[in-house]
Amino acid sequence: MTIEIHRDAWGIPHLRATDARELARAQGRVTALDRAWQLEVERHRADGTSASFLGTSAVAWDVLARRARLADTAKRSFEALDPVTADWVRAYVDGVNEGLTEGARRTPEFAETGLAPGRWEPWTPLAVWLATHILFAGFPAKLWREEVIRQLGPEAVALFATDGPGTSGSNGWLVAGERTVTGQAVIAGDPHRFIEEPGVYQQIRLCCPEFDVVGLAVPGVPGIAHFGHTGTVAWAITNAMADYQDLYRERLRRTGAGVEALGPDGRWERAYRDTEFVEVRGAEPVPVEVIETERGPVIAGGPEGLDDGTPLALSLRYPPRVTADVGFATLLPLLRARTVADVDRAFDTWVEPVNVVQAADTEGGTLHRVAGRVPVRAEANRVRLVPAWEPGHEWRGWHEMPRAGLTGGIAVMANQRGPSTPLGVEFAPPHRADRIAALLNEKDQWSAADMPTIHMDTHLASAAPLLDLLAALDDLAPGAAALRERLLRWDHRMDATSEEAAAYAAVRSAVVRRLAAHPAFTKLTEPPAYPEVLLPWLGLTARIAFALENLLRVQDLYGIDRPAIVRAALEEVALKEAAGTPGTWGDTHRLAPWRALPSTSYATKTYDEPALSGDHDCVLCTSAVPGLTDLAARGPAARYVWDLARREHSLWVVPLGASGVPGSAHHRDQLPLWTRGDLVPVVTDWARLTKETDDD
Repeated sequence: MTIEIHRDAWGIPHLRATDARELARAQGRVTALDRAWQLEVERHRADGTSASFLGTSAVAWDVLARRARLADTAKRSFEALDPVTADWVRAYVDGVNEGLTEGARRTPEFAETGLAPGRWEPWTPLAVWLATHILFAGFPAKLWREEVIRQLGPEAVALFATDGPGTSGSNGWLVAGERTVTGQAVIAGDPHRFIEEPGVYQQIRLCCPEFDVVGLAVPGVPGIAHFGHTGTVAWAITNAMADYQDLYRERLRRTGAGVEALGPDGRWERAYRDTEFVEVRGAEPVPVEVIETERGPVIAGGPEGLDDGTPLALSLRYPPRVTADVGFATLLPLLRARTVADVDRAFDTWVEPVNVVQAADTEGGTLHRVAGRVPVRAEANRVRLVPAWEPGHEWRGWHEMPRAGLTGGIAVMANQRGPSTPLGVEFAPPHRADRIAALLNEKDQWSAADMPTIHMDTHLASAAPLLDLLAALDDLAPGAAALRERLLRWDHRMDATSEEAAAYAAVRSAVVRRLAAHPAFTKLTEPPAYPEVLLPWLGLTARIAFALENLLRVQDLYGIDRPAIVRAALEEVALKEAAGTPGTWGDTHRLAPWRALPSTSYATKTYDEPALSGDHDCVLCTSAVPGLTDLAARGPAARYVWDLARREHSLWVVPLGASGVPGSAHHRDQLPLWTRGDLVPVVTDWARLTKETDDD
């Protein structure tokens, strides 16, 4: 059977094959050619073996992957797949294995680390999916809430209830045909993730006699899960902010036969136990005790407690481990979808992450629903750690996924409270969603070409509480008074060229640091000795930064004199400005992509990362961490516009480029477009593509 690889002017692969299985093989092969380093990093991270070539910095992750039993869960889930899906996934893996050696020769990181390309197993794509999303729902936030309750009381949880320093987020909006110039729907948006190099999304086209789909794939995973356009139906997702993972406090004891856990019926239960070793480049292997109770794998502590002596062990219960189902049965039906009814049925088998799905078809159908698997259990499970030895915390089936409609011909989701409200605990503030809805309601008719203006909107509604406190100050020194007046005249836009945006951000950061240093929060600065990989969720400064709007507005905050803190922050920034020329937001707000190998000897220069507009609560969500850094590690990991009238009028862009090979013409060629808000056209005419290869 024949497969063909074509490329457009941006190096984006367009693949053709004689059937779906050969097409999956082609997708695996082209991904290995373009993203060999990324694939091997993700495979090793899923297996808990990345420290073997990345060194000590990767040990914490590898330990979590081992203790959470990601690889074993992937193996079980693959064995439970239906035969057709299993064969299709196996074909993708065959393609990866066929292309890895050549892909590694192209990619200098392999020579830099001495890593030789390995072999993918049939279950590896499922393991990659699990590793990518195990922290996506933010279960470590329960550790934070537990500390807040323990130190400040349960009423304090609401103070910090906002979209914290997690890994999830997205904007997405659906405009029905009644509100477009063509009479057909448009779907647009941008997923927010950590910006990685290479990127977490792969622009691709998959074509065979059964289907012809363009979309954003996840490297290492066959098909197009999150964002796709088949020609007659298109779909996109945003994170639903649902809570579907539980943390249990476990009482463990050692016996002559191994380890036992105290169950909810008061009896000691035999737990699974094994010892594994994480190989570490340049250091001794690290032993890892792997324990699993009836609730789930123990990810922190053990029979002896945490490393600091805290008598605590924590087990993680997550749906794929319970059901041996990662949700891959959705992927092939999505590719074959022709209508929103087809997309709807496909997402009935979705597992994680739990998403809000928006879809539209050329027959005028629309879809706005939640998809995924959320357990029914006690309310306490959703908020904090719960005791495994007490009854009442068991899972009791699965929630029915909510649905919603359109309002005035539009539907907007930006991780705010919406159809998924019954399934979650904390959601993003409504600012992004409200802003998108307001912009869409500014005119009656929209086109696909109009959508990038919404992608790039920089209005920061969450600035209001701090500016209100600034407005109430009196008796300011001249410099502080002048700065205050500039900020009160500011248009609330976080533009890279704006001096006022930079000044606002500087004052905000100073306020965050001063609040974090206040004695009222001292007890939150030293959490228990949880695994290192979970600690970002417990950082006090970051938590205050993302909850600042609430903390400034609440009637009383433990007696803290917030006007005095704002005054001191304003004066601090005014003095710094007096000592030098005021800068712009883009001077310090720059892209900071994550790389598995932060520095390499082959690099001839350090990339001059671009200045960025936007901020955490802007539609243009380029997230820094006020009080810690202005650098943006998170942002739009892709942008898309799906036009149902003519697919070739659709648009897309990724932060860097289609190739993961440093030095390639397409390694970073989309970065200037992404930075300024431009998108590239989705090419559907095969005559406009360059044919790269035929292969039997």
